Amino acid sequence: MSKLRDYKKEYRDFHGKPEQIRRRAARNKARTLLGLKMGDGKEVDHKKPLSKGGGNGKKNLRPVSRRTNRKKGAK
Repeated sequence: MSKLRDYKKEYRDFHGKPEQIRRRAARNKARTLLGLKMGDGKEVDHKKPLSKGGGNGKKNLRPVSRRTNRKKGAK
């Protein structure tokens, strides 16, 4: 018999880490800056990715569909 997974513990262990909390806060700040609401199907896209030196300023952000953002990646 296999042991049942403790999903609550897994969630706490991953999402409670300081790095994850900072990333979530940065995503929420960017969504607020663009005026996106909870449940909106749009995501925030960085025109110049953070990994390539882009910032979180309003000029570098744009709202796009989830599909478009996931397809783009950090190009």
